[in-house]
Amino acid sequence: MYDGGQEIRIVTDKDAFKERGRGLEEEYFHRKERELIAKMREKAAAEAARRAIGEKTGVADAQILQDLHDLGYTADTISLLHVVPLVQMAWAEGHVSMRERDLIIEAARARGIESGSPADRQLAGWLATRPSDELFAATLRAIGAMLESRPAEEREASRRDLVSYLSSIASASGGVLGWGAVSDEERAVLSRVTQELEKTHKTAGVLPKP
Repeated sequence: MYDGGQEIRIVTDKDAFKERGRGLEEEYFHRKERELIAKMREKAAAEAARRAIGEKTGVADAQILQDLHDLGYTADTISLLHVVPLVQMAWAEGHVSMRERDLIIEAARARGIESGSPADRQLAGWLATRPSDELFAATLRAIGAMLESRPAEEREASRRDLVSYLSSIASASGGVLGWGAVSDEERAVLSRVTQELEKTHKTAGVLPKP
């Protein structure tokens, strides 16, 4: 026997199922669209950040800029670049002495890093907790590439200054009244840093000096 009410109910159920399907499909595509937009914005922000770092340092090597960005450097903290080898030296024996900390802060202030600035806060974090070996290595590569963009005289002066600071840090925690003794670990760090700085970065692209 024909039951019109039952047929109407079945048709209505089918329509509702189709509507739900269309709704889920639309939701899926909207979600994918939002994800794509978010990725595009993230990519644009990362490119802008790398470009800002490149402008600040004079380094154009894409891989070095990517490394620095991945390690957390920003336009506000890239001024710490030349201070990082000093931090590496201070941590050579597994801890940072008060004298070493004072010398590093002094070097940071000489480079225009003001107390309370983003760079200063980042430096305080590095002095409290040892940065990764990856950060030390990538920073040295960037310093080497940046120095290659400078005139020979300026390049050598910058290298001498950095090595001088490193030697002061190395001798700050030992010997009589905290001066004079340089450990094997500190000599190893000094050797690694100076070897990296002496390399000729023939493959590293650099921007001309402003």
